[in-house]
Amino acid sequence: MCPSTALRHGGTELGQNSLAEALARDGYLVAALRHPGDNWQDSSLLSKSPTRFFTERPQQASRVIDAVLQDPDWKDRIAKDEKGPIVGAVGHSAGGYTVLALAGGRPDLGLIRAHCDAHRAEDPIFCGMGKTGQPRAAASTAQPIPAISDARVRAVVALSPVGVVFTADSLSAIAIPTLVYEPELDRFLVPRFHAERVARDVPGAQLRRVPNAWHFAFMDTPNMPIETPDGDIRSDPPGFDRQAFLKQIGEEVPAFFDRVFRN
Repeated sequence: MCPSTALRHGGTELGQNSLAEALARDGYLVAALRHPGDNWQDSSLLSKSPTRFFTERPQQASRVIDAVLQDPDWKDRIAKDEKGPIVGAVGHSAGGYTVLALAGGRPDLGLIRAHCDAHRAEDPIFCGMGKTGQPRAAASTAQPIPAISDARVRAVVALSPVGVVFTADSLSAIAIPTLVYEPELDRFLVPRFHAERVARDVPGAQLRRVPNAWHFAFMDTPNMPIETPDGDIRSDPPGFDRQAFLKQIGEEVPAFFDRVFRN
């Protein structure tokens, strides 16, 4: 019997293959989904209402958990206890938002508007994403977000997550083990507004600061150029060893879940 872990991506479900393999080697069943309408080949969800974006991602993840738990080849191999199936979740960037929402974080679109009105110059990439995505569009709406948590998720790892969107009281109510990674040089999601805020407001959250790392340090190096508002995903800061870091998180993340699920 093995615990189940689901990987939530930022732009592609292929970005954390090495982490998925590390979890599988440690005995975890790993499901890596492609978010329909929000991936590197299809961004149609970003043209919908901001409410749709922030609700669909967690709901899509929950549907994947449903599918794995009902799959005839896998359902009986997933570890269970008196509370039900044992499920963890890992997410990077928007995937970090997704796993925190599953844990109980509640988004408030008005927080994006207030943040970008006050800090656009300090968090310019996030606040500028509205040209093709959610933050600027969210500035014109404050539609209520329905409940999107999933009680089956027992622990989460958020890799450089979108954090400013969550209400403080919902983060303070998260009651499951949470590990947050903060890359020192992240300009996509400036840490003091995102990763640091999550780690500060979630009770008992563990924070790992990664020196000299940028937003895409958590992704396997692609074999072709992929341009972003902060440059080519393949290009690391001088002196940063991505392969060594991927090996490090390939040890740390399974160890975190082991402490939660196997002790």
